[in-house]
Formats: sequence, C-alpha cells, structure tokens
Amino acid sequence: MKILKLVLIGLLAVVSLEGSAQDYAFRVLVNKGKNEVKAGENWQAIKVGSSLGSKDEVKVSENAYIGLAHVSGKTLELKQPGKYKVADLAARVSGNTSVLNKYTDFVLSANKQRQNNLAATGAVTRGEEFQVYLPLPTKNPVVYNDVITIAWDNKLPSPYVVKFNSMFDDVLANIETSDSSVTINLSDARFANEDNIIVFVSSKTDPNKKSLPYTLKRLSKADKERIKTELADFSQEQTAAAKLMLAAFYETNGLIIDAGTAYQDAIKLEPTVPDFKERYNQFLEGNNMKKLKEEPKGQKKIK
Repeated sequence: MKILKLVLIGLLAVVSLEGSAQDYAFRVLVNKGKNEVKAGENWQAIKVGSSLGSKDEVKVSENAYIGLAHVSGKTLELKQPGKYKVADLAARVSGNTSVLNKYTDFVLSANKQRQNNLAATGAVTRGEEFQVYLPLPTKNPVVYNDVITIAWDNKLPSPYVVKFNSMFDDVLANIETSDSSVTINLSDARFANEDNIIVFVSSKTDPNKKSLPYTLKRLSKADKERIKTELADFSQEQTAAAKLMLAAFYETNGLIIDAGTAYQDAIKLEPTVPDFKERYNQFLEGNNMKKLKEEPKGQKKIK
C-alpha cells in the first residue's frame, strides 16, 4: 500500500510539472514601452523576467519592443503594435525544452548577481587613464569568433589609432578611426597566422596617451570544436534578442571578448532600446573592464 501511494504521488508530481510546463510559453528578456499582458480578465504591465502562459495575450504599444525567450530557449521579438495571443506566438517557434533554458536564466539573473557582487566587493578600478573594453592578459583573453569588435572609452580626443602587433613586436596593422570602436576579422591575411595578437589604442593627436597592451588569444582547436558543437542549438537569426542569448553563452564559457561583441551587435540592431546598453555596461563593470563611477565614501581623489 505504501509503495502504491508513493507511485501515485510521483505520477501526480509528473502530471503537475507537465501541466506547468505547458502553461509556460515565454519569459520576457527585454521590454521597452507601455506593453501589457492579459492573464485572465485583467491587463497588466509587462515586466522583465515575467512568464507568459499559453492562454495569455500580449498588447504591444507604439514604438515599443519586447524580447522573448521561448520555453525551448529560442528567442522572438515583437515590435509591431497590436495584440498577440501567446499560443500563436509559440506556434512561430519550433523546438522543445532544451539546455538553452539555462542561458535564459543567466540573462535574467546576471545583472542582479553583478550588482550584488559589486556591492559586496566594492568598486574595482584598473588604474588606467584610458580604458579599452577588453579583459586584461591575466584573465585569459581567448577569442572564438574571427569577427570581433573592440571598444574603448572616449576620454581622449579622436581620431584614434588602433595598433596590432605580433608577440615579437612586428606590426600587423594600424587602423585609424573616429569612432570609439573598431571591428576586425582575424581571418584576414594580416592576422591569420598569429595565435596571440597585442592591441594598443592611442589618440592620434597625442600618441603618448595610449592604453595598456591587451592580448587577443585564439582558442585552441579542441576548444573551438567544442564551442562550435554547443552553438549548433542556438538561433542564427540576426536579432538583438538572439545576440543577448549568445552573449550569455559566451560569457558563461569564459569567452568575454566574444560576449562583448555580441552585446555590441545587439545594441547596433536595436539602438533605441536602452536595456541593451545598460546590460552591456553592467557586463563591462561586472567583468572589471570598465571603471565604476562610484567612489568609496569619505575619500577624495588625490591630484
């Protein structure tokens, strides 16, 4: 009898879990505008992190944006104003629950975790006058993708000169730009035979004002194959929401440079959605690539 009761309890638990999984269709990754969800009879404001059930309805306002993560971990964007039934939205996304779900959780929890960590450890600075948003050489700055974007602060006057050297100080390339970022392709003939590339950024008007040296280190062939296999589950869509999920994947795999590039791609795709810029800044601060504005209370800067 006891065994029968345990079996029944187990079956009920499975049925309950399956039912809840069926009700859960999407989670809200990003929200811009006065968007609403109707769960039951009432319309309520949509919040980042909230779940949308298959019986719910979504209302998108004018000039708004919603980035959703399906239960499968795949993403969907809503930008056109109007009402949408969640069941119809789910029908647009194919796939069952997968390992991608953990990256949805990471996207939604990462900002809070970073804020808690920074509050506990205090504001960390790297002591640089001019910062490039790359990890320091001691942080194993490996790169998976060939195409990467390198960004920096704009404290110094433009234009800038970005210098790429080999480990033996041979000049590979000098790129001049008025922007505070540059995108390069490591498969280019200038870089193709280099496993470690040294990067400096300086002001053209004042060459003495330059950044610390940074390193771009190619991922090993074995690790590159592993990452390539795991990336097969990810959407190849060129949307900001998809790039956000990619950033989460790269960061959790220690590929900080690739994560930063994915964040910047998201910003370029949806420049009017503030959340992408805010998350990128928190990513930089949380990974000690950007100085925090806050200074310890009661202390003054020594000039």
